[in-house]
Amino acid sequence: MSTETITEEPTNDIAADSALERVTAAERRAMPNLVDIAQAAAEKWGVCKQPIPMRAFNPDTGESKYVAAACKSTRASDCPACAAKARALRVTQCREGWHMEDEPVSDRRPPTDHQKALLTARADLLAEYKAARESDDEDAAQGFREVIADLDRELRESGIQGRIPGIDAAAKPRRSRSTKRRQDVPNLPRKKVDKATIGRQFAGKHRPSTFRTYTLPSYGRCHRDGAVNRKGEVCGDGSPIDPETYDYRRAARDAMFFPMLYDRHVQNWRRATGRDVQYFAVVEPQRRGAPHIHIAARGTDPHELMNQVLAATYHQVWWPHFDHEVYTDDHMPIWDHQAGAFADPDTGHLLPSFDDALALMDEMDDVEPAHVIRWGVQADTKDISDDDDGTTLDADGEHAPVRPGKGKGVLAGQQAGKLIGYLTKYLTKSIGEVLDPPNERTRRHYERLHHELQRTPCSPTCAVWLRYGIAPRNAKAKTQPGRCKSKAHRRDTLGLRGRRVLVSRRWSNKTLPDHKADRIEFVRQVLAAVGVAKSEQASRWVVRLTESTDPDVPRREQLIMSAVAQRSIWQPEYLAAKALITDPPGTQELSAIQEAA
Repeated sequence: MSTETITEEPTNDIAADSALERVTAAERRAMPNLVDIAQAAAEKWGVCKQPIPMRAFNPDTGESKYVAAACKSTRASDCPACAAKARALRVTQCREGWHMEDEPVSDRRPPTDHQKALLTARADLLAEYKAARESDDEDAAQGFREVIADLDRELRESGIQGRIPGIDAAAKPRRSRSTKRRQDVPNLPRKKVDKATIGRQFAGKHRPSTFRTYTLPSYGRCHRDGAVNRKGEVCGDGSPIDPETYDYRRAARDAMFFPMLYDRHVQNWRRATGRDVQYFAVVEPQRRGAPHIHIAARGTDPHELMNQVLAATYHQVWWPHFDHEVYTDDHMPIWDHQAGAFADPDTGHLLPSFDDALALMDEMDDVEPAHVIRWGVQADTKDISDDDDGTTLDADGEHAPVRPGKGKGVLAGQQAGKLIGYLTKYLTKSIGEVLDPPNERTRRHYERLHHELQRTPCSPTCAVWLRYGIAPRNAKAKTQPGRCKSKAHRRDTLGLRGRRVLVSRRWSNKTLPDHKADRIEFVRQVLAAVGVAKSEQASRWVVRLTESTDPDVPRREQLIMSAVAQRSIWQPEYLAAKALITDPPGTQELSAIQEAA
C-alpha cells in the first residue's frame, strides 16, 4: 500500500502578501520614526519642533497639567518656527522705531508713600545692623539681616527699577586712566546731549532716517573670485592672496573687541550731534571673516560730520600686552594647591595676576595700550525719508535723486521694507552657517583665523592669559591653562560673541516681550471683531520646569502633537476672522509679520 503525499501550493494572493511583508533591514532603518513624523508635522503647522515640558498649576482650582514651552531658538536649523517668530519680532521692533514721529515717553512715576516708608525703615535698620556688626553682636546682626531681607522683598513687589544693593556690598575700586585723545586722530565737536531722538524735520513734513554700514580696515588683499553670489555672478571668496602677509593677529583682535568699538562710536555720535541717537543695529560677518555692522538710525546728520565721527572713533584696550607667548601647549603653568594659584612648571614661582599686571602698567610712564581698534575706510550711508511725493532727501535735507551707494536717500514704504529685510536676513542663521566656506582655500583661511582667536584673550577671566605668563582673575584648580570655553574662541563664531542685534533703549520704547504682547493683543482684537472671544485664564496658571525625576513627563512627540492639535483649531478661526473684517486693527504690525514670514 503506497502513501501519497499531497502538497498544497500557495496561491498567488498569499505569495503577494508575503512579498509585501518582506522588508529588509536597510529599508527598516530608512523608515522615519514617530519623532521624525511629529517634527515634520510641526514644521508644516509652524509650531516648535523641540518643545520643553513644563508643569502648570492653577492655585485657584488646584488643577495641574503638563504643557509644552517653545524652545525659543533663533536658528532655523534647530527650530524653524521659533526662529521665524524671533525674526518677526525683530522686524516689528525695527519698523516701529525707525520712523517714530513722537518722542518716546520715558517719564518715571513718582515714588509712593509706601515705598518712602519702606526705604526709611530700611535705612534705620541698616544703621542698626552696622552698629551691631561693629560691636560683634552676631545674633542681633542676624536678626536685622532677616528683617532687611523682608523689606527688600516688599520693595521689589511694590515696583522698583534696578537692583537693591546688598547690606554687605563693598564698592569695587575703579581704575582711572587719562581721557586725553590720541594725537593721530582728528578732534570732534562736543555738544550737550539733549533728550531729542526723532531727528530733524525738513519742509515742514519730511523727517528722514538713516541706514549705515560700517566695516573694519583691511588686513591684506583678498581674492576676487572663488565664489558665486545669489545673482550667479563671480565674487570673492574672502581668502587672502598671500596668507603669509595677511595680518591675522589684528583681524582676530579687532573681531574680539568689535562691540567696544561700536559703543565708543555711539558715544562720539551723540556727543558730536547733541541728540540722543537711537539705533537698531545688526552685526554680521563678511566673507573674509571680519565683522561689519548695519545700522538703522532714527534721524539724519550731515555726511561731513558723520565721516568725521567715523575717522575719529577708536577704542584702546588697556590690558597687559599679549604679543609673545611664554608657554606652549605642551608646557603650561601648573596649579599650586598649597598657594591656590598658578605657578611656573620649572621654577615653581607664582605667576603675576591680571590685577598685578595692570598695577604695574599704572606705574609706568608712556605705556601703550595692548590694542587699538578703528573703523575701516569703507562706509555706506542711505537716508530713509518718510515722504511719499516721489523724491528723496540727502543728509542735509535737500531733495536729490536716488544714487545707491553714494549716500543719497531712498523712500520709506517698500524700499525701507527691503532694507529691514536686509537687516534681518541672516538672523535665523548662525555665524558658522553664514560663513560656509565655498572652497578649500577659504576653509584654510578660517582655520588660520580661528587659530589666532584661540590665542587672543577675551576677558580678564580668560584662561588664555596663562599662555602669556599672567594668571587670570578668578582662576581655579579646574581652570584649563591656555583654553577658554567662551563663545569668542569657537570655530562657529570666529570672535563674534554676544548679541548680534543691538537696540538702543529708546528705539521703540518697548522690549521684545512688549512686542510679543502686542502681537497677542492684535490677534485677540481680530477675533473679537467677529465675535470670537478667547479666555484669559492662562494668566492664573503657575508654570514651572519639570523635575528630572518626574516619571509622568510626556514624551516630545506627544507634546508636539498636542501643539499641532491646538494650532489646527485656532489658526482656521483666525484666518476666517481676518477675512471677514476689512480694516483689522494694527495693520502695520500685520504687514510686518507677513513680510517677516
